[in-house]
Amino acid sequence: MTTGPAEERAVPPGRMRASHADRDQVISALKTAFVQGRLAKDELDARVGQALASRTHAELAVITADIPAGPIGARPVPPVRPLLGVKSGVCVTTLAALFAAVLWAAAAAGSAAAAAAALVATGVVIFTVSATGYQLRESRPPGRSAGPLPPGTAS
Repeated sequence: MTTGPAEERAVPPGRMRASHADRDQVISALKTAFVQGRLAKDELDARVGQALASRTHAELAVITADIPAGPIGARPVPPVRPLLGVKSGVCVTTLAALFAAVLWAAAAAGSAAAAAAALVATGVVIFTVSATGYQLRESRPPGRSAGPLPPGTAS
């Protein structure tokens, strides 16, 4: 039986009763450890059951005390490379430009269908030029600058 606030303060922190919020916090930490690969599914289930049955802060602390600090076998993520390189973009652009030139020549000969196809092919050329430019820009390693110009080349 407690006689007042002085006796309540005398309770060691580990023997203090755990609240629902304390249990929820431990369960959240367990879920995070599971998602990061630090706990197996059956171990997560068992520990969540223990957390829900825990009555004190000390019992909750035991549940998460032996979980590793970081993800198991974490490796740095390699940089993402584009699926198609700059060379393939240049090839597609060149072929589309040649196709458009042939169609424009046919359109000059008086074919209305060739003129419409030439307009479409010209749109494809414009698109592939912009896509190739984007690929070229993204293919540069990060942090790489052009550097200073060689002597005698500045205007």
